[in-house]
Amino acid sequence: MSSDLLTTSLSILLQGLLMTLALSAASIVGGTVIGLLAAVLRSFGPWGTDKIARLYTELFRGTPVLITLMFIYFGVSYFGYAIDVFAAGVVGLSVYQGAYIAEVFRSGIEAVPKGQWEVSQILGLSKAQAFFSVVLPQTGRIVLPPLVGQYLSLIKDTSIVSMIGMSELMHGGQAIVDRVGKPVEIYGLVAILYFIVCFPLSQWVRRHDRKRSVLS
Repeated sequence: MSSDLLTTSLSILLQGLLMTLALSAASIVGGTVIGLLAAVLRSFGPWGTDKIARLYTELFRGTPVLITLMFIYFGVSYFGYAIDVFAAGVVGLSVYQGAYIAEVFRSGIEAVPKGQWEVSQILGLSKAQAFFSVVLPQTGRIVLPPLVGQYLSLIKDTSIVSMIGMSELMHGGQAIVDRVGKPVEIYGLVAILYFIVCFPLSQWVRRHDRKRSVLS
């Protein structure tokens, strides 16, 4: 690969990487909120809402993320509304990954000893106060490593958003290959950029798990 092609390619790919990071950040926030809400409804929701939350998690965990993205992007247009491709990507990834994040949170909530609830009741806390003041902080510490692992999966899933035309990292790589060829070199650069983003997070998860195993 010539130096000119490398410089031009990196410029395009870095622009795509910035879009990937923005898409990832927005989807992480959305997916976390949706996942936590679904987990709370499954664990403490009134009759009926727990079944709806379970249906949601089973539905999206049993279908490909691409189907979710296509349904949101083209489905909204089918009903006569316009949706920005970035918004479609955020909504699609948030809803899809939220189903997996919900299971992470639910397992963390169930891992908190039931005695914590009893102590909270003795102290006169309501169910909501006990959850937000006692249970949720402990749940956060329990689920942090698997939650970060799920975030890594979300970051990699952003590459699929190129299928609906979003100009993120993978889409930028495809555009360069379509113009100049050299797929091995270009997709190699794309892989390196994904690795630079994901590797520190994966290392943090590994170190955290190692510390927990030592302490236990």
